[in-house]
Amino acid sequence: MSATPSGGVGMTLPPQASIGFGQVRHKRLRPKVHAFAYRTFFLMLPLRRLTEITPALPVNRWGAISFDERDHGDGRDAQAGGALGWVTELLRGEGIQDADGEIWLHAYPRMWGYAFKPVSFWYCHRKDASLRAIVVEVNNTFGERHCYVLENPVFGAPLTARKCFHVSPFLDVTGDYAFRFMLTRREGRTHTVVRIDHRDGQGTLLQTSVSGVLEPITRASLRHALWAYPAMTWMLIARIHWHALQLWAKGIKFHRKPEPAPSFVTRTSIDP
Repeated sequence: MSATPSGGVGMTLPPQASIGFGQVRHKRLRPKVHAFAYRTFFLMLPLRRLTEITPALPVNRWGAISFDERDHGDGRDAQAGGALGWVTELLRGEGIQDADGEIWLHAYPRMWGYAFKPVSFWYCHRKDASLRAIVVEVNNTFGERHCYVLENPVFGAPLTARKCFHVSPFLDVTGDYAFRFMLTRREGRTHTVVRIDHRDGQGTLLQTSVSGVLEPITRASLRHALWAYPAMTWMLIARIHWHALQLWAKGIKFHRKPEPAPSFVTRTSIDP
């Protein structure tokens, strides 16, 4: 992956499938401050070489930590083209024909056969390894999904999209998102950060980020993840409800779930 100076000039992802150990951060600024940070881990998988370079990771089969293509997109299995087939069709349906290089998926794994993926990021490259698009796939607790397609992104540069998908009952479906993706290398290790800020007419309302340090997926790194985060998927769900209870106790306005967005895809553009 190439990048701007703030995101790492000339940076590329490690050639192998990786696991990222890092943090999720969340801070609401108004009308009352509410913040948290949790340690977590995620996968970074090259979809065109998925089975070739991930022998330690169970793919499309059960494992204490595993990856199943049916957890993404329209849920198609490998025989129907899997995750790669879905995202390729999505891009072509949006008129993006030249994302024909590697496609990396940054996502949470299944744990103990159970998956919950609030957000996943698809880094879609051209054959010359330049970044053509990023697809942000968002899931809510109602089982609904929505995708934000970022065209011609640049690492370190902000991009915006109108918010049009219900995620939290304590946030209205108004305003926009400001995305920023960063990739750096320090002390021989690759660091990745994704920031997503929700902005309304009064400015920034919510700041979120997912960060991690990448290392190869090996049996040892998977054992470390399992011992350090044995119930991560269940904890994601539990923490969502715990923080919802805290927001309710603080008197934050509750918004009923609106009708789903008319389109499954929202397009974005580079910030002026």
